[in-house]
Amino acid sequence: MIKALIFDCDGLLIDTETVQYHAFCEIYESHGLDLPLDLYVQCVGSSFADFDPYNHLKINSAKNVDLDEMQAELTAKITEAMKKEKLRNGVQEYLETAKEKGLKIGLASSSGREWVLGHLEKFDIIKYFDIIHTREDVEKVKPDPELYNKTLSYLGVNANETIIFEDSLNGLKAAKAAGASCVIVPNKVTAKLPFENHDIKLDSMSDRNLDELIKEVVEVL
Repeated sequence: MIKALIFDCDGLLIDTETVQYHAFCEIYESHGLDLPLDLYVQCVGSSFADFDPYNHLKINSAKNVDLDEMQAELTAKITEAMKKEKLRNGVQEYLETAKEKGLKIGLASSSGREWVLGHLEKFDIIKYFDIIHTREDVEKVKPDPELYNKTLSYLGVNANETIIFEDSLNGLKAAKAAGASCVIVPNKVTAKLPFENHDIKLDSMSDRNLDELIKEVVEVL
């Protein structure tokens, strides 16, 4: 029996990942450089430990790069672009149905708490979550399973009673390492990544209602 759902945030509930990638690309282009997607995705759903787009630009640009100025420019671009963003298709319906069914609902994100809460409050969906864990709550972010293990523990459910929703390879690795079923809902940035070992893959949550999805996951188990 499925008792809980745990969601990632960036790129899954709201497509912040595509917005952020495009913002980085614009800054790279102003320095005469490209930012290949296959390089950038190393940090999607995780930290900058494996790939830091700030330092990569600083090292490779012929121009002087002020990291504080770059951060400010990036923030301005993302803030402006996010004004046009909405919840991804099906997200609201999944959250509402999960709450109606009495399922426990958690959120586990490698992003910072202020960033995550800001988006949840903006789209008025913070009320659906029983617990929200972010990078400040753990020593290691995804692909390490600590975020998911901690969220499972707080919700008081076993991994085999839980469905985790992810959009990135790092998130998938964390979910499977925690022992849970994982539904992949990629965004424009992660759509072509070589996902393996997931349980179900959807283009968006609107592709399948939650009752149908849960039934399908249980059949896979």
